[in-house]
Amino acid sequence: MKFSINKKEKLSRRGFIKKVASTFSLSLFATALLISVPANATVGDPEKEDLKFGFIKLTDMAPLAVAYEKGYFEDEGLFVKLEAQANWKVLLDGVIDGQLDGAHMLAGQPLAATIGFGTKAHIVTPFSMDLNGNGITVSNTVWEAMKEHIEYKDGKPVHPIKADALKPVVESYKDKGKAFKMGMVFPVSTHNYELRYWLAAGGLNPGYYAPSKGDIKGQLQADVQLSVTPPPQMPATMEAGTIDGYCVGEPWNQQAVFKGIGVPVITDYEIWKNNPEKVFGMTDEFTKKYPNTTIRIVKAMIRAAKWLDEDNNKNRMEAVKILAQPNYVGADAEVIANSMTGTFEYEKGDKREIPDFNVFFRYNATYPYYSDAIWYLTQMRRWGQIDEQKPDTWYTDTAKKVYKPEIYQIAAKELIAEGKLKTDEFPDFATETGFKPPQSEFIDGITFDGSKPNAYIESFKIGLKGDEKG
Repeated sequence: MKFSINKKEKLSRRGFIKKVASTFSLSLFATALLISVPANATVGDPEKEDLKFGFIKLTDMAPLAVAYEKGYFEDEGLFVKLEAQANWKVLLDGVIDGQLDGAHMLAGQPLAATIGFGTKAHIVTPFSMDLNGNGITVSNTVWEAMKEHIEYKDGKPVHPIKADALKPVVESYKDKGKAFKMGMVFPVSTHNYELRYWLAAGGLNPGYYAPSKGDIKGQLQADVQLSVTPPPQMPATMEAGTIDGYCVGEPWNQQAVFKGIGVPVITDYEIWKNNPEKVFGMTDEFTKKYPNTTIRIVKAMIRAAKWLDEDNNKNRMEAVKILAQPNYVGADAEVIANSMTGTFEYEKGDKREIPDFNVFFRYNATYPYYSDAIWYLTQMRRWGQIDEQKPDTWYTDTAKKVYKPEIYQIAAKELIAEGKLKTDEFPDFATETGFKPPQSEFIDGITFDGSKPNAYIESFKIGLKGDEKG
C-alpha cells in the first residue's frame, strides 16, 4: 500500500486548516438522536489521525479506495492504511480486537455481532457503502439443464430468470441421490439472504439454522445446500465441481464468464431493485471515543461515493483502473469494467445495459436507513439465525443500536456548509424517519414495510413463522 509521504508534508501540501472556532461538541454523541445539529456546526480536530481499515477484494470496496487515492481522507486530517483481509471473519475479528479501526463489511455483520449471532460485539455503521452489485452464477452444466425451462426471445433468455427454472434441475439431482450445492460468502451476508430469497421465490427451500440446537450450517430441510466460500475463490471452487453455483459480488460473476466456466443467471438488482449492500463498520466504542474522527471518516467516504456516481458515472473507468491494482481488487480491468461501467454480461456475448448495477451515491445510497437494517433482521429470523419470535419493537430498537444516521447527518451538514455537496443531494433531515416507503420491487412481488417486520415474515410461503424454530 502506498504510504510513504510524511504526514506533515501531506498536511502542508493540501493546506489542511485546523478548525478550532465554533467546534461542535461531539461529546453529545450519547444523546445525538435527541439533538438538532446546527447547519453551521464545525467538527473538531480528529482525535486519532493514523487509521487502518480492512476490506475484501470486491468492487464495492470502491469508496474506501477512492477516498484514499483522491486525497479525501487526507483532507480530513486522516492518514489511512487500507489492508485486504483473508475473509469476512478475519475482517470482523480485526475490527473487534482493535487491529482495524473500521472496515468494509457485510451489512449483516454489525447486526449479527450486536445481537450475538456468531461473535458478540457492539458494531455500528454510520455509512452505507452501496446498492446492488451482486449476482448468482451457475456452472455450465447446470445452465445447459436450466435452458430447457427458460423463455427465449430473439435467441436470448428473457430476464429476470427465476429459480423456477432451477427447480427441475435440483429435483433431477435428488432423483440421482446427489446434493445440489451452492456457495455464498458468509452466513450473514447479503449474498446468503439474496440467494435464499431467489431460491425460495422459485419454490426451493434453502434450509434453516437452529443455533439453540447447536446447528449453524443452515442446511436443515434444505433442497439446496448452501455453504461458505470466500469471494475470490468462487470461480475456482465451482470449476472444481465442489459447488454447482454461487452468489457473490463483482468481479467474481464476470470472472466466470471470462473464464468460460459458468453463467450468471440473475443480478441482485433483479431480485430486489436498489437493495442495500455493504456498510462501513466500526465498534460502538470507537465512535464514542473518537467522535470527530468518526465524522471525518464519513465525510471522506461520502465525497468518494459522490465522485463514483457523479455526471452519469463519468469517473467509473478511472475507478476501474484504481480497483484493478493488486492492492485493491486485483482483477483484470476488463473484468471489473464489465459491471462497474453500467453493463453486465450474462452468457458470453450477451452483455446488457444495467446502469444501476453498481450504485454508490444516488438514491441516497450512503444513508444508513433503519428499514434496511430491519430487512436483514427479518431474513435472519426467516431462516432461523434468530431462533425466537421477536416483537416489532425489537426490530426497530436493534436497528437503532447499529445504524447511526445521526453521525451521518453531522458529516453531511458539514460537507454542505463547506460547499462540497448540496442540500438536495441528501435526504431531508428535518423530516427523515429512517424508514423508506414500503418497497415492492422484489422478484416475488411481496412488499416490504420496515415498520411491520412480523407481518412481512408471515407473508412468505417458505420460511419460519410465529414461534417456529429450525
